[in-house]
Amino acid sequence: MSLTLAVPVTVAIARRVDPARSSEMVAWMRAGTALAEAFPGFLGAGWVQSGPGSPEWHMLYRFADAETLHRWEESPQRHWWLSSAQGIVEHTRVERRTGIEGWFDPPLEHSVDPVEPVGPVGPVGPATPPRWKQAVTIWLAFFPLSLSATLLTSRFLDAVPLAARVLLMTLCLTPLMTYLVLPRITRVLHWWLHGQPAPWRAL
Repeated sequence: MSLTLAVPVTVAIARRVDPARSSEMVAWMRAGTALAEAFPGFLGAGWVQSGPGSPEWHMLYRFADAETLHRWEESPQRHWWLSSAQGIVEHTRVERRTGIEGWFDPPLEHSVDPVEPVGPVGPVGPATPPRWKQAVTIWLAFFPLSLSATLLTSRFLDAVPLAARVLLMTLCLTPLMTYLVLPRITRVLHWWLHGQPAPWRAL
């Protein structure tokens, strides 16, 4: 029997709507978020408008894994919600991201009504940082965590078999990396990841 690690999936959808119907768009997206919140595995959603008066809207939602995402996307509730916007909303692009790569996607501006987005908003806007910068950022987050965990387990769990110690370390470090350390370090290094001047140079 194989063990499959659940990986969060973020879906970003670009939609177009008549700017005169922006209030209807916001109400429609709120309704969709309320429906998704009732589904197991839902991690959050959010939406932004490309600019004041722009017809372009970008919505994202995130689920704990592909299975829970599939349940939402194939649910009667979602199909009803989508059909309720026919003639008002036009879907223009859909993109999915998995794993921790989504933490490096740059955020959009002109937020209209964010509903606790999980991680930075990404598939639209400026380009994703180069892979080597992503690798350096992950290493900067992983090294101190790994070193601390190794020291602690070798001191307090020295009698535990190596495989069990490694299993315990990975079970603890994975959520810490994903939900605590990476979001913070990517915010701190956002200027470097995206080739912007250092914050202190703007002072």
